[in-house]
Formats: sequence, C-alpha cells, structure tokens
Amino acid sequence: MSTTTYDPETLREAYRHVWFVVARSEDIGTPQPAQLLDQPLVVFRAEDGTPHVLDRRCVHRGADLSMGKVIGSSVQCPYHGWRFDGASGGCSHIPSLAGESRIPPKAAVRSYPAVERFGHVWTCLGDPVFDLPHPPEIADLTLEWRAAQPIPAKCGFMAATENFRDMAHFPFVHEESMGEVNPVVPDLTVEREGREVRASYHYPRVPGADFSSAGDSWMHYHSYAPGIATILYDFGPEIGKRYLMDFPSPVSYDECVIYWAVATDQDFTGGSADEILALETVVFNEDTPILEGLRPHEVPLADQAMEVSCPADIYTLNYRRATKFAVDTILKTRRPGP
Repeated sequence: MSTTTYDPETLREAYRHVWFVVARSEDIGTPQPAQLLDQPLVVFRAEDGTPHVLDRRCVHRGADLSMGKVIGSSVQCPYHGWRFDGASGGCSHIPSLAGESRIPPKAAVRSYPAVERFGHVWTCLGDPVFDLPHPPEIADLTLEWRAAQPIPAKCGFMAATENFRDMAHFPFVHEESMGEVNPVVPDLTVEREGREVRASYHYPRVPGADFSSAGDSWMHYHSYAPGIATILYDFGPEIGKRYLMDFPSPVSYDECVIYWAVATDQDFTGGSADEILALETVVFNEDTPILEGLRPHEVPLADQAMEVSCPADIYTLNYRRATKFAVDTILKTRRPGP
C-alpha cells in the first residue's frame, strides 16, 4: 500500500519528472514566455528549426529572455545583448567584451529537453520517468492536426484533465453546444493498467446540436496520467474518425494552461479540421468558468476536501488511481531505497 501523502509539495516534486506542454509549435518563431511548476521559461525555435527551452531569467541582470530575439541557435537578451545557446544554455556572446574568451564560466542559464509532438512543444524539468506516448489507436491513421488557442485557467491541471474524462457533465455544462444529452451515464467498462485508463462511450446524435451533427459515434477514451487525455471519435466507415487531445500544463499547483488539439483522419467526411476545431472550441469555453469555480481549485488527492462520488464517476476515479500510480512510480524511481 502506498504511503504517499499526495500533498502539493510532493506532487510538485514528482511532476518535475513528467513531460508537459509549454507552447504551441506555431508560436515559437519568436521567443515565448512559459511557466511550468512555478519555473519561468522561454521557448523558441532556432534558425535551423530546432525548438529550445531555457530558464527565462538572464543571469547577468535578471532581464526576461522571452522579450529578446533569436540569433542563430541562441536567444539574445533584450537588456545587454547577451546570447544563450538553446541546446546548452551557455552564454555564447557578450557584446560588451572584446573577445569571447573573457565570457565568465558561470554565464549560463539552465536548458531543458524540447520535443515537438501533436503540434506542441513539450519539456520536462527533471529526468523524465515516462516517455511521451505514441497512442496506438491513431497509429494507422493519417491525421491533419490543429493546435487550439491555449486557455489559461485558474484551476489545477489535474482538475482540467479530470473534467475531460467526465461524461456526466455533458447535459449541464454543454447544454448549448451538445443539446439535450441523456443525463443517465450508462454502465461503463473501465480498464486501467498502470497510468493508462481506457473506456468507450456511445454518443448518439442529438437533433439540432452542431456537436453531433455528423451522426452517432463511439467515443473511445484513453488517458495517460497525470495529464494527457484523448478521445477517438469513431462515426463508422461512412463518416470516419476524428481525434481530440487535451494536455493541461501546471503553471503552479492550482493554476494551469489548457493546451489541446484536434485532428481529422484523411477519410473523415464529418467536417474539416478547422471546422472541428471551431466546434470543440465552443465546448472548451463552456468548461472553463466551471473549472475556475471549483473549490478546491485542484483535485484533492490528499483528501483536502470531502467529496461524494457515484457510479457515473468510475472513469474519473480510475484517473485518480492512475495519477497516484504515476506519482508513486516517479517517487520510487527518484528516491531509491538503501
């Protein structure tokens, strides 16, 4: 049995070893500010196309490197022009010096790994314990991706992820976009293996609702705790499949940025990728005020608040178990016994 308390500090330590999104790929042609687990970062694309993530504070006089510009493979500080290499974080140029040999050895900022996937840039503040997934349900699909506008939210990233796993809120939060959805959640078969959770939910077309105008579909849910949630929409062979991914990123314990993306398979006839993005944007915008009204702002894994659950919560409860499994695995890996 786990003895982890899952308090905010324990979770923060564990989540330093998890991949999170810090920017959309399309935005990093100029340096972009980000904050992950209270750590200020700058994200940029080098002139050769390589993405980089560095600490945002210049070690010279504390300027914000996201206000600078890209020079070759480096970001140049807006204050005194010091340049920091994207790969190593080392200072590569100080304009006020006559020669590069006089650059102080400590003139460096910390660099972090940067991986592009699903139209976004991912990083990890520590040594990652889990690899970024390649979801098997889309391995044979030819997808056209759209990265959505990020949504800053005053709630924890686990709360945002859990919302994305919850079917019981459809007829209440999404009455406008989804229409008169049957509030009764059918008995679900939920499978959990380690940090992964799966379930399938049949979603019948609701007359008059744009969300399901393409017809009945199976929503195949697949999660990678603590913060990656996906849905493969299967409308049958005549209409095809589309995909939705949600990967909120923790700015701090109780604040996040909801990064997400949609994709359509090449054979999908239920709308273009841009049309699906617009459709899902309405849904996400309905979720945000509800999420920001939650008390506490984050999922109370340490029993900070009393909650009552029912059978319709089986998926979200398994998501919590998967999250605890992920945290336990990380702490066991990073805190080896004697």
